[in-house]
Amino acid sequence: MKKGLVLEGGAMRGLWTAGIIDVMMAHDVWPDGLIGVSAGAAFGCNYKSRQIGRTIRYNTRFANDSRYSGVKSLLTSGDYYNAEFGYHVIPKKYDIFDDDAFNSNPMEFTVVCTDVTTGKAVYQPLWKADYNCYEYIRASASMPLVSKVVEIEGRKLLDGGVSDSIPLAYFEQQGYDRNIVILTQPLGYQKEHLKLMPLMRMALRKYPAMIQAMEKRHVMYNQQLEYVAQAEREGRCLVIRPEEKIPIGHLSHDAQLMQQVYESGKAVGERYIERIKKFYKI
Repeated sequence: MKKGLVLEGGAMRGLWTAGIIDVMMAHDVWPDGLIGVSAGAAFGCNYKSRQIGRTIRYNTRFANDSRYSGVKSLLTSGDYYNAEFGYHVIPKKYDIFDDDAFNSNPMEFTVVCTDVTTGKAVYQPLWKADYNCYEYIRASASMPLVSKVVEIEGRKLLDGGVSDSIPLAYFEQQGYDRNIVILTQPLGYQKEHLKLMPLMRMALRKYPAMIQAMEKRHVMYNQQLEYVAQAEREGRCLVIRPEEKIPIGHLSHDAQLMQQVYESGKAVGERYIERIKKFYKI
């Protein structure tokens, strides 16, 4: 049996997920593999480095710091979440990312990015915490319109949620047969066609395959929701989802609201922890 953990993205809604996975770590629940998309990758990396509380700590600390995120960063660097400060300064100087713990943890950690030249998903296993590792995590979480294309190892990458928002099927294909899936939208949610597509077409005009992927994203996402629901009915996965819409936007500078969302996730984690252990047969 291979125990997998699948983390959907959702930008700042990922703080809710962070609360759940911090509870899992506190209860010594260690899956064999984790696959994260966008915020699921950016925050999920702290599971492999075994750092409870790190996600909420640096997000609240730097919530109103223009070096970390905001319009100033977008206008000066092309990234709403500053690439250098967020992914290379904070982990090395202000809230140290435990590279050694990440490297020594045998848990497989995979991030999903989207190749803008093909519109297809890139599944990147990350075993060593180095510059490229941080860049792949950044690429997975780089939302179109508010992020520059991330060029790494000959690839041009953006948000993994565009091509594979909930990669349960991929993880099953990799041999993970006991998967916990953490979603950031409530039961019954259906994604609609993106209203900002005219802006997307303009911003991504050099990448027609990416535009096509963005056009069809809602169809892909809703099909994945049905796949997850079917797997849940068959007992192949345990799904944890919010009971109602998480009350935070994609972008937020409200540290108090961030903390509330995180604490809400922790409460759900505590309610689910025995079910999680039973499902993983711990």
